[in-house]
Amino acid sequence: MNRVVVAMLEKYDRHSLDDHLNALREILQEIVLCGLWRGKFFERAAFYGGTALRVLHGLERFSEDMDFSLIVPDNQFDFAPYCAFVKDELSAWGFNPQIMVKEKTAKSAVDSAFLKINTKELLLTIEAGEEIFGSVHADQILRIKIEVDTDPPPLFRDEARFLLQPIPFSVRTFDPPSLFAGKMHALLCRNWGRRVKGRDWYDFVWYVGRGTPLDLTHLEARMRQSGHLSSLTILDEAMFRKLLLDKISKLNVELAKSDVEPFLIDSAAITVWSREFFAAIARKVLIYMKS
Repeated sequence: MNRVVVAMLEKYDRHSLDDHLNALREILQEIVLCGLWRGKFFERAAFYGGTALRVLHGLERFSEDMDFSLIVPDNQFDFAPYCAFVKDELSAWGFNPQIMVKEKTAKSAVDSAFLKINTKELLLTIEAGEEIFGSVHADQILRIKIEVDTDPPPLFRDEARFLLQPIPFSVRTFDPPSLFAGKMHALLCRNWGRRVKGRDWYDFVWYVGRGTPLDLTHLEARMRQSGHLSSLTILDEAMFRKLLLDKISKLNVELAKSDVEPFLIDSAAITVWSREFFAAIARKVLIYMKS
């Protein structure tokens, strides 16, 4: 096994199959970022979402997918050439990936790709042990979805962050207030039907706990673009807090816990969750508005 991959694995406590898979997925995500950097992807795009929080800011939960946004809208953008850099990078570190680019429809502003690697091959690569290796079906696949928003909402800010593994490299990402705005847009506006995205609520608590201000101007732009706010409506602090408290009043807390628990390093972090808890956290949100 490659010594750099060995060093990356040493960051993780790995006992169960889920422990191994979470660690492997995150290592693959970091190598994907390195490949995108080599391909100069970050000259055109920025990293955001839950995986950005985990990899760049130390969020204490694992994340599955990778989300990016172009800096400038481009409906002719093609993600496929960058996937070649990702595949080459993964291969260079001893992995054998398949990368499939989803054909983009005329109405979609999102470019998507799916990275797939046989789970047994991955576990064999890292010498996971017979007990873990034997618990996986021969055809089981570890998947990572990669999405690029080619029509980003305006008024976000970005910055450079640096990673040291597998080699030192830089990643362009939204700044924390803009990241918080993206998370609040997902929490307030995403329609999951009867499914509850507990990961959004976990991240919400994480932002507030760190004292990260919410970029209300960028949130307004996101809500207007997605049709959740009319062109004549101004999203002020009072309206935002009302929308958030309304969302909390309808939250199925137990379903939220069930969604996020498999991704947590310490499940005790959600023991206190209740509607009353989230309402109290909502009152602590710091608001930042661009002048």
